[in-house]
Amino acid sequence: MGGNFGIWVLTICLVFQSGHGFYLPGSYPLKHVVGNSLSVKVNSLTSIDTEMPFSYYSLPFCKPLEGVKDSAENLGELLMGDRIENSPYKFKMYTNESDIFLCQTGKLSSDDFKLLSKRIDEMYQVNLILDNLPAIRYTIKEGFMLRWTGYPVGVKIQDAYYLFNHLKFKVLVHKYEEPDVARVMGTGDGAEAIPTVGNKGSVVPGYMVVGFEVIPCSVKHDGNLVKNLKMYEKYPSPIKCEPTTVSMPIKEGEPIVFTYEVTFEESDIKWPSRWDAYLKMEGAKVHWFSILNSLMVITFLAGIVLVIFLRTVRRDLTRYEELDKEAQAMVNEELSGWKLVVGDVFRAPSNPALLCIMVGDGVQILGMAIVTILFAALGFMSPASRGTLITGMLFFYMILGIAAGYVAVRLWRTIGFGDHKGWVSVAWKAACFFPGIAFSILTILNFLLWGSRSTGAIPFSLFVILLLLWFCISVPLTLIGGYFGAKAPHIEYPVRTNQIPREIPAQKYPSWLLVLGAGTLPFGTLFIELFFIMSSIWMGRVYYVFGFLFIVLILLVVVCAEVSLVLTYMHLCVEDWKWWWKSFFASGSVTIYIFLYSVNYLIFDLKSLSGPVSATLYLGYSLFMVLAIMFATGTVGFLSSFWFVHYLFSSVKLD
Repeated sequence: MGGNFGIWVLTICLVFQSGHGFYLPGSYPLKHVVGNSLSVKVNSLTSIDTEMPFSYYSLPFCKPLEGVKDSAENLGELLMGDRIENSPYKFKMYTNESDIFLCQTGKLSSDDFKLLSKRIDEMYQVNLILDNLPAIRYTIKEGFMLRWTGYPVGVKIQDAYYLFNHLKFKVLVHKYEEPDVARVMGTGDGAEAIPTVGNKGSVVPGYMVVGFEVIPCSVKHDGNLVKNLKMYEKYPSPIKCEPTTVSMPIKEGEPIVFTYEVTFEESDIKWPSRWDAYLKMEGAKVHWFSILNSLMVITFLAGIVLVIFLRTVRRDLTRYEELDKEAQAMVNEELSGWKLVVGDVFRAPSNPALLCIMVGDGVQILGMAIVTILFAALGFMSPASRGTLITGMLFFYMILGIAAGYVAVRLWRTIGFGDHKGWVSVAWKAACFFPGIAFSILTILNFLLWGSRSTGAIPFSLFVILLLLWFCISVPLTLIGGYFGAKAPHIEYPVRTNQIPREIPAQKYPSWLLVLGAGTLPFGTLFIELFFIMSSIWMGRVYYVFGFLFIVLILLVVVCAEVSLVLTYMHLCVEDWKWWWKSFFASGSVTIYIFLYSVNYLIFDLKSLSGPVSATLYLGYSLFMVLAIMFATGTVGFLSSFWFVHYLFSSVKLD
């Protein structure tokens, strides 16, 4: 085990030292000898118009001779609605083929015709995969080269629907270079543990797939010519693929003939760079602008915090400490501001258990976000390994149940002055509160997807698996964390709390107004990055700038802490000692603006998704997202304010 660990460390070091790029974890080069069979797979049909994926074979496409088989999928892929299946498209490595007949469907029934027309209207895309690479399509618009993954099912021109029934594939290949990993890493005991792929003396040339492009065409075939043809036989006449013209209208009662062609082209693209076409980061300047914008907000708030600490607090404390006891008693009458609420500042808030549960869940969500984004930024959750991001998030969320239980119970005991009573109940509720809300939202949305027969619907078996993960892993870990929280010493308050609560003076303006307005500052730090994330989720674009996202997340945490701290001090200065919930919602109110932005994105960017089901799905998932963000940002605000109040009043000398 120790030797293997050493090899892994060495491999990671080499990965970071290499200036020519590195293999994305979860993918490795496959050697294909000339003439080897290459099989194309199909994923779910997707559309940015409805956001509901459907199975490829829900439409009357050609089926493979061996029958339709599902590929093994991980938890993340199933949750994302991916359904990867085999397809009838087969190639031979480095063998160009043209005019290949695939199949002729039966006569289109009325239902099939209506369904095809509907899917074309809803702009559904066909997603193909070869050697783990999605098919990419290039189009030129206004002089700019645009990249798309997949190709449209068809197109509507005037009142006629045209189907893309001929595919022109281009496979980019690169000569396979035999890696001698042992030679790179040096010889020794560890060298034999690393396999060397192939032999140095190998004479059989091999190639790796480094690109997969598709051009869809609509070609009118003669049904009489293909009556006796079998799959993969040559079409009797040459097929002209003109991407700019369409000539295959679909009509009820008429069959459809499918054909394809493939060409192989040697490319300079190396294996580690084959995902560059998909991950090409657009708008790097915009990401940097987002970070600079966040830094400006942070600097502004940091200035205010420094003024509070260095000038106001320090000056007041110095004055307060210089007076003798008798003078203090006389001055107490004249004192104003935060020093007057010294006997009430640590009075238990309303609904203390709910606050503890929300803070515990917030720590769990924030921890999951930081760890997941950090791993993704290091390349461990690449798009080459579909579904790993969602799977990783679930895994880290469950493991961090320990942190949720610990924080919730320790805070509960602190509010209760060290009382152990009720800690099991608090830990249990922390384990069920946020997952319960999430599960309720997802179940309602799933019924909508089931009703639409979408592959985005979570299968019942997966529902059972998620419930088992929740109650067999997450809940026990949260209870273990709660046990450690109950054993840990509670945080001692620096001042005593009076028995009779002090009356809060009438305020010039409602304090909640200030709390709700405070969310604008954290929103200002993340709204640019939010646009890219929304485009990734809803527009089908690949998001892979996790390095930027990690920086923005850290900046967001700093801004939330500063905003909440400043607002808590302002409330204490006007003798408002009910700071607990206000500090939570001061930074948590950022979610109001995120939700409003989501509605704005729906109306202006997604142009109101077609149909009430799609819009409901969008708003449901948005609500789920903003709740998670509220728990995380609110927790940051509350914990920073708690530390600040504890520090502030621990400096006050009282008899």
